[in-house]
Amino acid sequence: MFSSPESQENGQSQETYITLTDEAERSLHCTIEYSLELNEKEYVMLLPLDLPVEIFTWGSEDLEQASIPVDDESEIDQIFDTAKVVLEEQNLILQRTAITLTVTGELPEWDEDELDEVDENDEASEYYEELATFLYQDQKYAIYTPLDPFLIPARKRDNGKLELLSEEEFKQIQPMVQAMLEDQLFDDME
Repeated sequence: MFSSPESQENGQSQETYITLTDEAERSLHCTIEYSLELNEKEYVMLLPLDLPVEIFTWGSEDLEQASIPVDDESEIDQIFDTAKVVLEEQNLILQRTAITLTVTGELPEWDEDELDEVDENDEASEYYEELATFLYQDQKYAIYTPLDPFLIPARKRDNGKLELLSEEEFKQIQPMVQAMLEDQLFDDME
């Protein structure tokens, strides 16, 4: 993956837009949400401009068991057109973008009482808003958007270009990043 920075004037401040592109030439437009320096390296957290979504499914025998994220590209290829049509009924446009699927359009109002807790791989539970459900070849699927910001970690190389972090690299710096983001959040609140 590679990125290309684009600067645009937005009111009084200048925001930097980054376009990430994957091997399949799909792109994802992001802004730099946070920038921080750790161990003499500059890291950034990118925020997609469009709303990220994930598709989940359940085991064929038991819908009461934990949901499973659909990560297999060939399965996404099979169900994509059906998911797209289901979301179009809500005036949402599903897009195949780099890193994650995204939607554009007017999102429905979120009712906090109806938030779904999705258990990904029996690890940490996260809260999601369900956008739609559908059946594909007798298999149930659901399209969710995470309620927490979907931040993409990257490192600035010496030549100024961004390089996405591997999961292992991010796990190494994650505690420091979380602490710095919390400090930055508290500083912004003061």
